[in-house]
Amino acid sequence: MIVKEVLNEELLTLAEVKDKLTAIAEERREKGIEVSYSFRKALNHAEQFSRISGVKSRELVNKLLELEKMKPVIAVRIADILPQSRDELRSIYAKEKYTLSNEELDQILDYVFAAME
Repeated sequence: MIVKEVLNEELLTLAEVKDKLTAIAEERREKGIEVSYSFRKALNHAEQFSRISGVKSRELVNKLLELEKMKPVIAVRIADILPQSRDELRSIYAKEKYTLSNEELDQILDYVFAAME
């Protein structure tokens, strides 16, 4: 398939991608259309590595975006990875020009743990 023009672009978490790919796969099965190998591989990857639902991951991203030093790309990365410690969070912020305090890290971790429940 050749893409001629990008109409819009949005950041999605891996869990949201899984939900969208699953819906597309179901729609194609109902129509009797076979899904391609690359589509099946992408769906398999999304199913294997997403640990929370698409709705919970979007809620987590929205909560994270309310924080002061949060960029949309980093919020999505946190929702995909679901870090469990301060060190894992620091590695996500390694390329940024600022560092987070322990209180900020703990607040992010609280949001992550709440989303995983």
